Amino acid sequence: MSARVAAGNGVAEWTFPADPGAVRTARTAVRGRLRRWGLDGLADLTVLLVSELVTNSVQHATGPVGVRLIRPAGLRDVLRVEVSDPLPDPPRERPARPDDENGRGLRLLTVCCRRWGTRTGPTGKTVWFELPVS
Repeated sequence: MSARVAAGNGVAEWTFPADPGAVRTARTAVRGRLRRWGLDGLADLTVLLVSELVTNSVQHATGPVGVRLIRPAGLRDVLRVEVSDPLPDPPRERPARPDDENGRGLRLLTVCCRRWGTRTGPTGKTVWFELPVS
């Protein structure tokens, strides 16, 4: 894992290998940063959503997975989270049956987040979401 943390300007970002162990490492990194920022109340939900998105990236992409937390300077009531991978295809929501072990990540974003979306870039895509900070 490589990490670049610029806590003074409200940005923390990490790069993980496309390996199943990256999911646990990403959860730990995000939870730790939120604790340092005093956002413990957002930790469980943020970690759940990051876990879902990093899992999708690990399962479908072959390259590194980036995770970034952003506390925009002018918007202290918002936490923005981005998960990037080299696969350019946007994620697709699919129906999940009660016994399915996957297929709920995008539904969780829709239900739990203020806003979410995707954007493509020259090296892949980014799925982002925003959570209100109370």
